[in-house]
Amino acid sequence: MKLITIIIQILVIYIFLFLGTAIKAVVSLPIPASMIGLLLLLLALKLGVVKLEWIEQGGNWLLAELMLFFVPSAVGIVNYDEIFSWQGFESVLLIGISTCIVIASTAYIAEKINNRKGSEITR
Repeated sequence: MKLITIIIQILVIYIFLFLGTAIKAVVSLPIPASMIGLLLLLLALKLGVVKLEWIEQGGNWLLAELMLFFVPSAVGIVNYDEIFSWQGFESVLLIGISTCIVIASTAYIAEKINNRKGSEITR
């Protein structure tokens, strides 16, 4: 019974993906259809049209199996010899540096917001 519930909940999530695809086909937006679908799902959750219980187990299953979706692309990288050359090393180094910059700037902004909220509470 739990498996059927999860499958139905995943189908509900897919309905929003298909709605996003339909909107993308009608309106030429520079946003991927999957993101449009996620925004529609968020809007439906916020407005109470869709209750969290209707998609929670399916969403949790998708999150738990998320790594399986990335393994084929990670294995496919091995086919490119350039990754193991000096140019590949530069690319990996650039990705590492940019990731550190994103993490540091996110932490800095989060700390500033947290400090601002903390000072508002003490007033």
